[in-house]
Amino acid sequence: VTMAASSRVMRAVRVFEFGGPEVLKLQSDVLVPIPKENQVLIKVHACGVNPVETYIRSGTYARKPALPYTPGSDVSGVIEGVGEHVTAFKKGDRVFTLETVSGGYAEYAVAAANRVFPLPDKLDFRQGAALGVPYFTAYRALFQKGCAKAGESVLVHGASGGVGLAACQIARACGLKVLGTAGTEEGMNVILRNGAHQAFNHRDPNYIERIKECTGPGGVNIIIEMLSNVNLDADLQLLAHAGRVMVVGCRGRIEINPRDTMSKESSITGVSLFLATEEERHECATALLDGIEAGWLKPIVGSEYPLEKVAKAHEDIICSSGAQGKMVLLL
Repeated sequence: VTMAASSRVMRAVRVFEFGGPEVLKLQSDVLVPIPKENQVLIKVHACGVNPVETYIRSGTYARKPALPYTPGSDVSGVIEGVGEHVTAFKKGDRVFTLETVSGGYAEYAVAAANRVFPLPDKLDFRQGAALGVPYFTAYRALFQKGCAKAGESVLVHGASGGVGLAACQIARACGLKVLGTAGTEEGMNVILRNGAHQAFNHRDPNYIERIKECTGPGGVNIIIEMLSNVNLDADLQLLAHAGRVMVVGCRGRIEINPRDTMSKESSITGVSLFLATEEERHECATALLDGIEAGWLKPIVGSEYPLEKVAKAHEDIICSSGAQGKMVLLL
């Protein structure tokens, strides 16, 4: 059923110029988008907030959307309508997506049908909004790029946020020894409850030494790195022979000594979910839906904000003292 063209309006966040959080403008007269061929219209119940959305908004990210635009990709909600040739979904289906066409910080969002997945009844909409980017990124970093194997060890450097907790849960379920870092006592407790065998406070001046004591001379096989501009040099000292760092997050430059990679034949690999192929996304979705069914995959929702507080959400995701789960906007 193709939605008839209408003059229905909705609330949506719009960005008319790149800049600080103050450029996020909530408007109440934005036209509800209409799904085209192979697209669906989702009535949004919750939308995840990701650090990358703050970089895009500021204009410092490599990919710049055409202005004006609505941010947001991790949407959960209910199918409101479908475009031509869509057979996988119908009105009323509970779904989540990791990418939208029209932007997720809105009451309605259009997404390509092949970027939308069924939301199991075991999860609520808040948890659904915490699935897309974090879990797909974590799975991609661990297996599609990191080639993780059962019996190996993984350090999740910055484990208490959305991607970090996803990585802990997935790695533990797949038989890896999981070490995690967080910046607060609460964050450490959260990661220990979600798959980490051991937790370290990365605000402790000696935490690198503590990790080395834990791993012994062998080092760690894989590091999932959320803040590479701060940690990459130290990461190279923590790796085992043929160890690999998966760069998931970065907020600036860092100086390293490439010789540190030669001594262990270690590698540094960037991870970008935007570059995943159709087959890779399908692999991620299958593994994650299996994890939900099995019961070990349970998204942890952290801070929640109404759409009116979107600027505060963008401030907090960058400046907060320590994450504890996925940040979401509720509609």
